[in-house]
Amino acid sequence: MKKTLIATALLLATPWVFAQATPVGLWKSIDDKTKKERSLVRITESAGVLAGVIEKRLDPDVKADDKCDKCSDDRKDKPIQGLEIIRGVKLDGEHWAGGTILDPEDGKIYKVRLTPADGGKKLDVRGYIGMPMLGRTQTWMRVE
Repeated sequence: MKKTLIATALLLATPWVFAQATPVGLWKSIDDKTKKERSLVRITESAGVLAGVIEKRLDPDVKADDKCDKCSDDRKDKPIQGLEIIRGVKLDGEHWAGGTILDPEDGKIYKVRLTPADGGKKLDVRGYIGMPMLGRTQTWMRVE
């Protein structure tokens, strides 16, 4: 009986734990080089696919109405605030991957891997070319 109660409790807790470890939510991006807060990025999910939009820019040295003039796709000349920077990411084992992330500062698009950390309080965002070993990681902090 005791084992059944423990097993039931674990099964009921599993969705809560998984929900906390999802990238869906509002994140504060932190520049991995300067350690400055850059922006608030809202990650949403639709039919199992994640997308991320810059909700607000936090860097006081940038203008709120800056445009992505270095972008080369459909985001060219669109305002950076409100820009979709993460596209096509799906759950792949313990990571969320298979999509892309845009660096609006230089217009470059990278493959991306998102890994929730610290019980879902942090998100390791790895942008890379080719394979994950050839890239860099930023750690974003959950806002909500």
